[in-house]
This record gives sequence, C-alpha cells and structure tokens, in this order.
Amino acid sequence: MTIIKAQKGTKDILPADMPVWHLMEKNANEIFSRYGAKEIRTPIFEATELFARGVGDTTDIVNKEMYTFEKSERSLTLRPENTAGVVRSFIENGMHRLPMPVKLWYKGPMFRYERPQAGRQRQFHQVGVEVFGIKQPTADAEVILMAVNYLKSLGLNDLSVELNSLGCPECRDEFKLHLKAVLRPYLKDLCPDCQTRYEKNPLRLLDCKVPECQKIFSKPEIQEVIMSDFICEECAEHFNELKKYLDELKINYSINKLLVRGLDYYNRTVFEIKSNNLGSQNAVCGGGRYDSLVRNLGGEDIPAIGFAMGMERLAYLIGEKEDKKTTAFVVSNNPAEAIKLAEELRKAGITCEFDLSNKKFVKQIEKASKTAKYALILGEDELAADKVTVKNLETSEQKTVSRQIVKSEII
Repeated sequence: MTIIKAQKGTKDILPADMPVWHLMEKNANEIFSRYGAKEIRTPIFEATELFARGVGDTTDIVNKEMYTFEKSERSLTLRPENTAGVVRSFIENGMHRLPMPVKLWYKGPMFRYERPQAGRQRQFHQVGVEVFGIKQPTADAEVILMAVNYLKSLGLNDLSVELNSLGCPECRDEFKLHLKAVLRPYLKDLCPDCQTRYEKNPLRLLDCKVPECQKIFSKPEIQEVIMSDFICEECAEHFNELKKYLDELKINYSINKLLVRGLDYYNRTVFEIKSNNLGSQNAVCGGGRYDSLVRNLGGEDIPAIGFAMGMERLAYLIGEKEDKKTTAFVVSNNPAEAIKLAEELRKAGITCEFDLSNKKFVKQIEKASKTAKYALILGEDELAADKVTVKNLETSEQKTVSRQIVKSEII
C-alpha cells in the first residue's frame, strides 16, 4: 500500500522540535506582555474580500499565492497573513472604543502557495504584533524595539534593522509619477510581473528580485529618483523623529530606499530586521505603519503599526534545543504500585513515568538513565517497608526514604 506523505510545502513539527517552538511562544507572551500587548486568536480562514481589500489586489499574495475555495456560494481564503484578520476583529468587536493604544499579539499558521525554500513553507507560522490608535512615531519606535528585544530574547543578536519611509498617499503618488517616467524607456526590458506592476502599482517595482530588473534599477538616472527625498515635510518630520528615538535607544539601523515591503496597505514607516546568518533570504521580521487600513476595511480612521516574523526561520536560526528530561522514572515489577506512585507525583506537579510494558529491572533502569533525572525504585523490600529508593541518575547517589517524603527528595 502506498504511504501517504505530507503535502509539498508542509512540514510536521515533531516532538524533538518542540523545545524551540515552546521557547518562541513562551518568550512572545513574556516580552510582548511587558509592553501591554494582549494575545488574540483569529480564524484560519476569512472572506476572500478581506485580503483583496486589505492586502491589495495588485500584490503577489492576492494574485498568485492564496489558497481560495468556494463554500455555499461564498469565497473563502486560508489566511496568507494575519494583519487583515486582526484589523477585521478590531473593527467587528468594537475595540476602537477601548482606551488607545490597543496592543495585540498573535501566533499561528498562515498559508501561501509559493515555492518552498529554507525557512519558508506553504503552511508556515508567524508571530506578530499590531498596535492601534497612535499616529506619533513613538509607536513606531516602540514596535521596532519590541521586535528587537523579542529576537534578542531568543539568543539572536547578529541582527540589522533597515528603515524606509513610503510617505503618505499624496507624496507617494508624486513619487510614482517620477518613477514611471524614468522607467518608461526600459519598460520592455522589465520582467512580466514588473510590466504589470508598472501600470497597477509602480512602487512595488522596487520589491522585484529578478536580477535583470535589479540591473535596470541600479542605473544612475533611476537611482537618482529612488534615492530622492520625495516625502513631504510632515512625513519627513515623522521619519526624523523616529530616527531620533532609535538613536536614543541605541538601536543600530540603516536607511534602505528600496525597502517597500510586499503589501499595499503600508504607509510612512516600513522596516525589516535581518539576520546575517540566513544568506540571501535573510529577513526575519517585517513590518510598518498602515494608517488607512482600519478605515479601508469599514472601521473608523484609526492609525496602526505592526510587524510579523516567520517562526520557521526563527527556529532555523535558534537551532536545536535539548529536550528536558522527565524528573522521575518509577522502576518496579509491580505495575499497580508503580502507577500509583507515578500518579501521586504527577498530582504534585512532578513529571513522572513508569514502564508500561513491565520489562525486567535492568531494562527499566537503562530506560530511566536515558530519559529521567531520578530513578524511583520500588522492589519487594521497598514495598514491604513502604519506602522508595531514590537514585540520582546524574551523580549515581542513592538513598532509601519513606514513601511519604519521596517528593521532597526530587524537587
């Protein structure tokens, strides 16, 4: 019979992998909670319209990568990202009536149909933060700081922060006109995707990774436009204030004028945090400000900023973590007494196992030495005296104690 395997682009997270995942999840709760963020969990599928309106119908995500299906004459989509879903929940559940800022964090699976590669799957996981209600750059600085501190808590220190400002819709529209004008002579040489972006969303041309397009963008006359300070005075002031805050916080950053991110809802601040240990696909965190998204999805005019991180990439960078050993292993050829003692310890909050198959003593000791810190030996003599022999498997020291006080010997 043919073995059914996991689908391409999906991967089992096995028990040996779980220590790293538990670390990422535990630290997310601890770090983000310090900043006042509350966890939110949104559905894995949403109305397709949410992503078309929120992410943007000119993005690769909406055009090429979404898992969309019809059910009861409704178009539904497995979420390719979670900002749109969090914004939908923010609006639907009346969170705009809460005192601002409203800070939310999430973790969970996302789905995109794209070529699987190192640290990127078709079903992947993200951890992220969204902050609503603050238009000042203090929110931008705090969100970047939150992301940096979370990554550092995972032991990732070889990081670089890249910043850019996309401006507001008004100054961005003027920039798009200049960009289209200088690229018009090279239009036929751009890749098919860029030729489509040229008409629909020229700003996303800068996000193209095709080498031939990159060569065109590096031409002096095009670089002059890309590197120009096109943003208006108000947007420039916002960006300069953010940089001052980051300087005060001693966060090293660089300005990357090509940084536009892949989603249409961003404005003003966009940023990426990169690891120098990942090769060409080295971004571990991406985010930015999306001040019009709440309004565009039917809510009030509330500014917002956030970020997301791919957890598979983080797990790859963190590396393997040693699985914690069980605290105690009951060694006995009396299964009834073994399970009773094991359950007494479990109720006291101690991890404990015993040999379900009732193998010979020597085999049980061998298993205990590989999986536990202590062996709790219940032989005939111990059972007759209502005692337990406690053996420290790390030091080989052992002593026989009353069964009533065995817990205190291993805590």
